[in-house]
Amino acid sequence: MREDSLSPASITNNLETRFIGQRVIYHPRLASTMEVAKREARLGAAEGTVVIAGEQTGGRGRMRRVWLSPEGSLALSIIFYPSLVYLPSLIMLASLAVVRSIEAVTDLRSQVKWPNDVLVNGKKVCGILIESDVRREKVAYAIMGIGANVNLRISDFPDISSSATSLSDELAKDISLLSLTRCLLIEVERLYLALQAGRSIYEEWRDSLVTLGRKVRVNSGNITYKGVAESVARDGSLLLRHSDGSLTKVIAGDVTLHD
Repeated sequence: MREDSLSPASITNNLETRFIGQRVIYHPRLASTMEVAKREARLGAAEGTVVIAGEQTGGRGRMRRVWLSPEGSLALSIIFYPSLVYLPSLIMLASLAVVRSIEAVTDLRSQVKWPNDVLVNGKKVCGILIESDVRREKVAYAIMGIGANVNLRISDFPDISSSATSLSDELAKDISLLSLTRCLLIEVERLYLALQAGRSIYEEWRDSLVTLGRKVRVNSGNITYKGVAESVARDGSLLLRHSDGSLTKVIAGDVTLHD
C-alpha cells in the first residue's frame, strides 16, 4: 500500500478529532457513499462515522444529477445527528471546511458558488450534498456528502472539461488525497463544534461566496429568477434583487453566474 493510500487506519491514525472520522468505512469501489451512510445511520452508527470510496460509480449531486467520482477523486459522506436548528448550517459548514482544507493542503484559493459548489479559478472543483431525515421537528440523521476533483485530468472527461477543474490540474502535480481527507475531517469537526458552542460561521461563509454582487440566473423548481445576488440570509437563503427593485428570497436553486 502506498503511503498516500486511503484506508480506515491511514485516515484515523492519530487523527486530531473527537468523533468525526474516528470510525471510517472504506470501499475501494462503491455505487454511492450517501446510500451506505444512510443505511449506517438507520442502524445507529456513531455520529461522525465516515463512508469513503476509492471510486464511486453511482454518485449524485443535487437535483439527482450524476456526480463523477473516478479513482483519484475524493468521495465521502459523514453521518450527523444534529439538532434541527443546526440543519441549515451544514451546507455552510461543509463548503467552508472544503475551502479551508484546499488552502491548507495546496495553497490554492477557492470560493463558494451558492448554494453548494466550490470553485477554483471560476471552475467547479467540489460539490456538496446534504440529505436528512426529519420527523416531527426532530432530525433522525443528516448526511453530508462531499465530492472533490483531486487527482484528475479533466481533459479526460470532455462533458465537464469546460466547467470543472481539479486540484492536480491547477497545480500541475498530484495532491496527497490522504492529507486532504484528514484535513477536511478536522475542519468539519472544528466548525461543527463551533456551531454547538454558539459561535457563528455565517460571516465567514458569506464572505467566501463568489455569487454576491453578481448578475445571476436562478432556477428554483419550475421558476427562473434573474437579478443581482445581493446578499444571503442567516438560514442560507439567497436574496435576489430584480431590475424593478423588488427582492426575492430563494431557499434552493441552481445558479448561473453572468458578468
